[in-house]
Amino acid sequence: MLPSAYDLQYFLEVADTLNISRAAERLGIRQPTLSQALKRLETSVGTPLFIRSRTGVQLTHGGRRLV
Repeated sequence: MLPSAYDLQYFLEVADTLNISRAAERLGIRQPTLSQALKRLETSVGTPLFIRSRTGVQLTHGGRRLV
């Protein structure tokens, strides 16, 4: 399954901010909606894209390649 344009846009915003909550706010969507989109994208590309922590996220090697 190909990723949607929205999922890719959301991914790029999170990659830019390195914070899911802040990215959701900038995109004007709810954080759970963004998290679901990121999970769909990770499933679509077949690799984790972020390392999640309490303070934000970091891109994995696969995430850096996708950017």
